[in-house]
Amino acid sequence: MRTIVSRPEAAEPRVESGSATEPETRGIEFVRDQDRRGRPRDLFAVWAAPSVSVLNLTVGATLIVLGLELWQAVLVVLAASSLWILTGIVATSGPAAGTAGTVITRALFGVVGNKVIVAFSGWLISAVYLALNWVASAFIGAELLARFGFDDPTLAPIVVTLGVACVTIVVAVYGHGLILRSYGVISTVLVAVFLIVTAFIMPTVDWGYRAAEPLSGVALWSAVTIGFTILASSPLSFTNSPDMARYLPRETKPWRVVAATALGGALPSAFFAIVGALLATGIGVAEVAGGMEGALLDTLPVWLVPLFVIGVILNTIALNGMTTYTASMALQAIGIPIRRIPAAVVVGVIGAALTVYFVLAGSLLDAVNLMLQLLVVVAAPFMAVFATDVLLRRGRYDALDLFDERRGGPFWFAGGWKPAGMIAIVVGGFASAMCVVTSLWVGPVAAAFGHVDLSVPAGAITGSALYAILTRAARRRPTNTSAPARLKELA
Repeated sequence: MRTIVSRPEAAEPRVESGSATEPETRGIEFVRDQDRRGRPRDLFAVWAAPSVSVLNLTVGATLIVLGLELWQAVLVVLAASSLWILTGIVATSGPAAGTAGTVITRALFGVVGNKVIVAFSGWLISAVYLALNWVASAFIGAELLARFGFDDPTLAPIVVTLGVACVTIVVAVYGHGLILRSYGVISTVLVAVFLIVTAFIMPTVDWGYRAAEPLSGVALWSAVTIGFTILASSPLSFTNSPDMARYLPRETKPWRVVAATALGGALPSAFFAIVGALLATGIGVAEVAGGMEGALLDTLPVWLVPLFVIGVILNTIALNGMTTYTASMALQAIGIPIRRIPAAVVVGVIGAALTVYFVLAGSLLDAVNLMLQLLVVVAAPFMAVFATDVLLRRGRYDALDLFDERRGGPFWFAGGWKPAGMIAIVVGGFASAMCVVTSLWVGPVAAAFGHVDLSVPAGAITGSALYAILTRAARRRPTNTSAPARLKELA
């Protein structure tokens, strides 16, 4: 039997994963069969709660600001929502491996390479999304406070941010059990609140809306692709989906995990992004561009405003609680000697600090659009390479191999780096950067084609194709056919 440098179950005592009343101490450690429970359909609510979001309203409204007609905006939303299937595919690796996604990606990049990738992309994606969602709740909360007399434009959003951040950290500390048990209730409450808000938005909608200057040709494709990129950043960023599925029994049908994850994220995201586009037709492009948060609250009756703000904050806590939870395990995966709970606190503090910076920097709409577009440069090739690896392996991952960090181990590859994965994500990221269009950077390829943003397909297709070709050429994939029997060594 091999000598394992870090046995997956050794660092932490056995933890009851189903408890919602005790902090979860398990981090990246292997989840043994006797500790697994749950059903794939439970994942639907886990992903629906974060997706019933004011961020989707904001992004949907952006499509109208970009100059699209209403029907064009709807098609862009539906196209981008289809990318949630990749989030679902990646999630199937969780039950198969029984550990966090940041450990599973050792199969993509090698033991050493994975630490570099997770330290960069894992932290970038987590920090950006923590800040963006806290910024959303900060601006909306500040608007409410202003109506009650506390109208300090700087202090009010910071106070909201700090309060929401504290509750978010508590959710992350209690972890998987609390998330699984509470997010179903949260999803129901949020859907009810946002549907009521939608009902009051509908009378303001201009169903015959036409853009003042209808787009055509290159200008139209530029707006379509920029909108698609902004929307696509959400499903592409959730490479942490294995973390939510890792407690499911190993024999769980993969298609059930894919369906529950993809539908849970896609349905509410698409619906409320479309509602955001409808909202923009009613209140006007100028008003949306001038301050989405204030324009939205002005359309609601006075009694509904506090309820809606509470819903926004609740959604923010749901999304950032999950993000902080998974980001805390990223610290462990890159080798930092810290337990999961203090790691969650560290992540929350860093996210709150970044949020304060965004609050002081500008409006919600500007912050959201810029950061989501830049995020795609990293997220598109990462998600594509991860999903490709899952498909190439047919969902088979050996936990014993994943936790073997010895030089010369099964995932050591070439000096601790897997060339196929590293080349694919670097070249994919470069291709995406060459094709992205933002206010800070326009890639030369995008500029040559009239500011058409092809960063998502460029990064995803390049990364996926390179990874598949180089992996097959190397012919060094670990053999996992005997994994179930060999996992007895972990007990």
